[in-house]
Amino acid sequence: MTDPIEPSTSTSDPNSNSTPTPTILLHPRREPFEHGLLPIQKLIFTDPVQALTQLKEKLSSSFALRVGSAALADALQISSDHARLILDTLSSVLHSESDPLVTARPEDVDSIGADLRDLVLFLYIQSYKRLLPRSHKDSAAVADVWPSTSAFDGYLSALSPLQLVRSNTRRFMPSQADEEAHQLSYLQKHLANILSLLSEHVEGEGKESMVLTIEGFEHLGFLIHFGDKGSEGVPLSQAAPFFANSDPDMPAVPVLASQVHDWLLEIIAASLEHVSEKNSAKESGSPSSSDQDIAMSDASPSSAKASQSARSSFFIEGVSKSSYVKQASDLKNSSVKVINCHDSVIYVLAPLRYATIYGCSDATIVLGAVGKAVRVEHCERVHVILASKRVCIVNCRECIFFLGVNQRPLIVGDNHKLQVAPYNTFYSQLEEHMTEVGIDATINRWHEPLALGVIDPHDSLSHPAGVADAQTESAACLDPDQFTNFLIPNWFEGEPTKSTRNNPFPLPDPYFTSQQRNQKNLGEIQQILREAPLEENRKRELSCALHVYFKDWLYASGNIRQLYCLLGD
Repeated sequence: MTDPIEPSTSTSDPNSNSTPTPTILLHPRREPFEHGLLPIQKLIFTDPVQALTQLKEKLSSSFALRVGSAALADALQISSDHARLILDTLSSVLHSESDPLVTARPEDVDSIGADLRDLVLFLYIQSYKRLLPRSHKDSAAVADVWPSTSAFDGYLSALSPLQLVRSNTRRFMPSQADEEAHQLSYLQKHLANILSLLSEHVEGEGKESMVLTIEGFEHLGFLIHFGDKGSEGVPLSQAAPFFANSDPDMPAVPVLASQVHDWLLEIIAASLEHVSEKNSAKESGSPSSSDQDIAMSDASPSSAKASQSARSSFFIEGVSKSSYVKQASDLKNSSVKVINCHDSVIYVLAPLRYATIYGCSDATIVLGAVGKAVRVEHCERVHVILASKRVCIVNCRECIFFLGVNQRPLIVGDNHKLQVAPYNTFYSQLEEHMTEVGIDATINRWHEPLALGVIDPHDSLSHPAGVADAQTESAACLDPDQFTNFLIPNWFEGEPTKSTRNNPFPLPDPYFTSQQRNQKNLGEIQQILREAPLEENRKRELSCALHVYFKDWLYASGNIRQLYCLLGD
């Protein structure tokens, strides 16, 4: 069954001249709110409508409908690095896969630029405040699986990132339904402003002089969609009664912005009511069998470890002291969220659109190929291995990131003792998956982290005064002598002839040299042991000593987690 979220029970009088009553429900696009917010103070406007109207007028007068990074940097008085970051981030959350910015080569992004209407909407939602984490229903059960607390504290808070998430109130990542309601409420409150930024003036006075063309209306697709499948669902103009019957060979007549506003407000109200009813049904203990968009914090480690939402998000949560594997056959171009996993190895070996890693500790997490963006948040002592267009690291401690990334890693929030290193693994379908999602193995900017502010203005949590402009601690490059290859077990049967046989990302010379030296040393030690003239009892003693040292190394390095793959779940 599918989630019954499209049809509405409301009806309308066909003879009425009033605004049509909605017959479909609306969903916010999650991607801009989850992966498109940047903690840059100059993007938070006191009066966003006035500021962005002036910006729109300034840019459109000189640069038509597309804006490059140089023009953007000048208009916002920001650095070229931040202007490029805005374009790269916007590209990763755009609703149209055919937009030139999405398909642009890295060297062409600055010249191609962003569509001005998408850019204005992107800048407007920088005022969005994320929903506060909510309390877990069974804090005692959750407490049993968490590791010991961190050995050090940050100046931003007396709690480590995981302690902050797992404080006495047991606050956790909000459910998808809660976040959807929060985003719908934001859109409801700001709809008039959003439409004014997409509208055009015609002769006349006041509100009635603002009209919306079909092209401007379609750009609302950056923030909303109808139907369950996002951009694959109902096109916005086909869902709107004032554009649905337009002649494709004739320009559609612009519509009064006030008419669009009233129509959308009614749909948003109905959508909010629907979400509220779903939440009430869950809380009363009678969830619909078709409602798979579960509250992510409600799955216990001993119950289902994964779930597929109605809108192609796959959740892996609560995995503790075990291994977990998902392959491409299990995930159809999904977005994946790995949540609250501890002391485990997680493999997601598939082509993905987006990925989120949240609240994990003492784990190794391998992501296959992520075409849009990865967000890693509130993690401690985690090794993350990923190939992606971009990655954002937020409020993490003592983590190592082995990266194959086409854009600079973004580091924000209260981070401590982070390390970055070049990508260090492969599996047979990796290059196929990278090609499918558009990752270029010849470009790896793993060693160029971009650190932004400690304070994220999009968080609803209160922060101490005086640190708003402080820059977060960046990441250090892993010592080449500590660099090792990560071996993924071969779970794939019937591999294609052109399967990946090696790491597709070239290693920098110091890491390649270290790798070669380690392999040479290993070969020499193996030969010495084979040729050593030892009696049998001495050989046994040597073997026992090696096992002890090897065991100590497994625990000290965290590589003991890899043995879970051999032990099974």
